[in-house]
Amino acid sequence: MPEISPTIGIGELARRAGCKPETVRYYERIGLVGDASRTEGGQRRYGEEAVRRLTFIRHARDFGFSVDAVRELLAMSDQPDMPCQEVDAVAKHHLEEVESRLQRLSALRDELRRMVSQCAGGKVESCRIIEVLSDHQLCISEAAHKGAHDLG
Repeated sequence: MPEISPTIGIGELARRAGCKPETVRYYERIGLVGDASRTEGGQRRYGEEAVRRLTFIRHARDFGFSVDAVRELLAMSDQPDMPCQEVDAVAKHHLEEVESRLQRLSALRDELRRMVSQCAGGKVESCRIIEVLSDHQLCISEAAHKGAHDLG
C-alpha cells in the first residue's frame, strides 16, 4: 500500500490535535513527533500519522503522563503485537503517583482550611495565616511542609 503523501501544514496539524504550532515544533524537536517533510519553500508538511501521534501525545499529557512516559508509551504503541503488560506497568506507576499527589493535596487543603478558619480577621500583626506560614511547627500535617510546589 503506498504511503499517503503529507498534505497538511503545521497550523492544521496543531488545530486538529488541539494545540499550538509551537507545541508541534517542541514535540518534533524532542523526537516525539517525527520530522516533517518540507516544501520547496521550507514549510513543514504532515500526514495522518502525525495527526494520530500528536493526538495521542496530547491526550497522554492531559492525563498527566510525563514526556518520558509518553515516549515509552509511543514506542510500545509502535509495536502492536507486543504484550501490553509493559503499558499496564507504566499506567499503574502513573496511577500510584497521582494517588500520592492527591493525598498530599488533600492534606494541604485541610491545612489551608484550618489556617483560614483560625484567622480572626484582625490586623496582620496577629493574623494566624501569617503566623502559620512563618513557622512550619504550627502546621499539623507533614504534607503541608512539602506543599504544592512538590506535587509535580
